[in-house]
Amino acid sequence: MYTKQFEIRWSDIDANRHLRNSAYIDYMSHTRMSFLLECGMTQKSLAEHNLGPVAFYEHMYYFREFFPGKPVKVSLQLKGLSEDGMYFEFLHNFYDENGRNCARCEMMGGWIDLMDRKLVGLPKVFYDQFNALDKTDDFRILTKDNTRKYSQRPDDLNLKSV
Repeated sequence: MYTKQFEIRWSDIDANRHLRNSAYIDYMSHTRMSFLLECGMTQKSLAEHNLGPVAFYEHMYYFREFFPGKPVKVSLQLKGLSEDGMYFEFLHNFYDENGRNCARCEMMGGWIDLMDRKLVGLPKVFYDQFNALDKTDDFRILTKDNTRKYSQRPDDLNLKSV
């Protein structure tokens, strides 16, 4: 399993003196970027393919607090991947120094062509790196329908026209 360890900085703390919500997001982003860099997905290689990652959602679940002075370990597992690599879903778990799971996040995203501004699949060399990542027990092949799970049309909300 891919993991990254962090030291909680003073700037990571909120008014309640525990890890602020946006620090969790920062730690996850840093973990994902480290993974991408280790896969050879550098700024240069992504630019050569006109690729950029986009986040569709990040759903956080908190179980225990983190406080300064203790390390935080963030894991990265593949929860889903489309057959062409256009869509991906990650699971992040946050562990304290005793290995207790203190938070979890499910994140879904995709890849866009930065010139056309449209979703695209991954080149094989990148796809193979993603597909080799440790998978969750509930790993699934993603389709476009999975990316629309949380969308609602105005009709679904019983909104009236003005």
